[in-house]
Amino acid sequence: MPISDRIGPHLPALRRYARALTGTQSSGDAYVAATLETILIDPSTMPEGQDDKARLFGLLSRIISSLPVSMSRAAGAIAPGKETPFDLSGVPPLGRQALLLATVEGFSVEKTAEILKADAADIRDLLDAAFAEIAAQAETGIMIIEDEPLIALDLAHMVAGMGHRVTGIARTQAEAETLWSDSRPGLVLADVKLADGSSGIDAVNTILSRTDIPVIFITAYPEKLLTGERPEPAFLVSKPFNPEQVKVLINQALLFTPQTRAAA
Repeated sequence: MPISDRIGPHLPALRRYARALTGTQSSGDAYVAATLETILIDPSTMPEGQDDKARLFGLLSRIISSLPVSMSRAAGAIAPGKETPFDLSGVPPLGRQALLLATVEGFSVEKTAEILKADAADIRDLLDAAFAEIAAQAETGIMIIEDEPLIALDLAHMVAGMGHRVTGIARTQAEAETLWSDSRPGLVLADVKLADGSSGIDAVNTILSRTDIPVIFITAYPEKLLTGERPEPAFLVSKPFNPEQVKVLINQALLFTPQTRAAA
């Protein structure tokens, strides 16, 4: 397959990433152009049979690392013409790259480390620092709907460690609806099957009928959410879950839904 056909589908995401990292369309597109010129001059930089998207992002990252990047106040924009509600100018360049790769572009921690030619443990540390920066600007209340005590405590500990508040833990649909009404959280972590046989999906449906907040489903039954019926989960984690994945999704929700700031 021609290289142009292989990289073409990934160019919109590559441009989004470069613009978000540099803060302007012109500088972001200049880095993308330099990446494409490098491939044109040396096609071996994009060998066949590998992850083309990761390879492309890795090449861009190496070019960015070799040239100075101007970190404007607009840096961190999620899409052209739409800025993130957070000021990420204080996040170190490598940390910003890791944050955008993991949250906006959806790469795993391991794939992010591969793209940035870094150790996965170092990437985790960078992400934790970036997440803390976001939490410092937008500390919000997070409600947990989970009937398994150990899992609920693990989630609560993780949320608190990220710098957010746990508004409470609900074990049933009725408890969840009451807790939401009393605490008005900015984000919900929800299981599907609850203690008394009630449904976390029904609880979330009730909550979403009254407000518009992000919900992350954490469940052993993901198939129950893939029916085409509301709510269509933008964020879904299968049990047993990876805490790093949940952290990334929490920050995705905060980045893409600025109303969570007001709900804190």
